[in-house]
Amino acid sequence: MSVQPSGIRLPAVTVHYAQSVDGRLATRIGQSRWISSEATLRYAHTLRAEHDAVLVGAGTVRVDNPSLTVRLVPGRSPVRVILDGNLTIPPTSRVMSDEDASHTLILTTRHAPRDRIERFRGPRAEVVILDDDDGHVDPREALTFLADRSIQSVLIEGGARVITEFLRARLVKRLSVCIAPLVIGEGVSAVGELGTLSLAEAIRPASARWRQFGSDVILEAEL
Repeated sequence: MSVQPSGIRLPAVTVHYAQSVDGRLATRIGQSRWISSEATLRYAHTLRAEHDAVLVGAGTVRVDNPSLTVRLVPGRSPVRVILDGNLTIPPTSRVMSDEDASHTLILTTRHAPRDRIERFRGPRAEVVILDDDDGHVDPREALTFLADRSIQSVLIEGGARVITEFLRARLVKRLSVCIAPLVIGEGVSAVGELGTLSLAEAIRPASARWRQFGSDVILEAEL
């Protein structure tokens, strides 16, 4: 786990996503189901079962409407964490209704409408207002809050903005990238701007290995 200057241990973060050979998470209209094979999906559910929490951004909830539960392999479902600075996800989203998960945390900001905050609160969901400057949930603030909840490991599954922000902040310990044998062309890039101007500034893993799942290959890297 990462250690804050104050001594707080941040949860160990794994980023997992599936992309095409040309680095796309989805087509230009947002279609992403399913880039990866069934074998890779089972692997993703294994990762969920190994982590205390699974985290995605609001855009992933709005577009994909995932359950974020463990269904394809034996194991418990992790706590679901949604980063939603303005509380834009639909109240009918699966992350709010699926009973296979024990709890859902929605991390938002003071910019979220009060009436929506009250609408989302319930016995299985909790809305948490974090400090912010611009209506945006800061990755380090989110991890600090989760550490206070005794969450020691977090699996990030998207979307591209969330993946990019956590990588840019150097908060990712492990990277798990599925590469599927298809070419999409114009679409949603897996990782956005990291401020890298030279190869010396690029994120390089301390160790890495390749594994094959059906027709897909997965890069597992320790950062």
